[in-house]
Amino acid sequence: MEISENNPQTNTIELSQLLADEYLLYNNTRNSHWNVEGTDFYEKHKFFENQFEEIDGVIDNVADRIRSLTRYAYATLKSFLALTHFREVKTNEDDCQTYLKELLSDHETIIIHCRENVHCFGTKDKDPGTNNFITELMENHEKMAWFIRSHLQ
Repeated sequence: MEISENNPQTNTIELSQLLADEYLLYNNTRNSHWNVEGTDFYEKHKFFENQFEEIDGVIDNVADRIRSLTRYAYATLKSFLALTHFREVKTNEDDCQTYLKELLSDHETIIIHCRENVHCFGTKDKDPGTNNFITELMENHEKMAWFIRSHLQ
């Protein structure tokens, strides 16, 4: 069965919003990496670095998925800010707990968005490839959120 003309457009709208969220999450994680302070600075600095490197790969994968559906991926800050569920830096506090809580909230927002849309791709839109992609992406964010929650214990 072939994907209809409308489905790639519908799917790329959702994926473009997800790309914007991923980019803002990347930016917020970079901010945490650069500005965290405290007695466990080095550990958290490295933790945030690992997270933003993983998110960087996710961003590329989402953009590649959009392109594979024969659409162009947005790549401007203006477009990301118009599409995202997030906002830029939410606090001026540089303590690790604040950063962790904010990033956890961002990951959970992406997880919820993925859960709300995962079945639409496979059933309504007849796009099992994007369905599988979103499922894997959701699982990736669930793991990153688990790591953050473990730091908050």
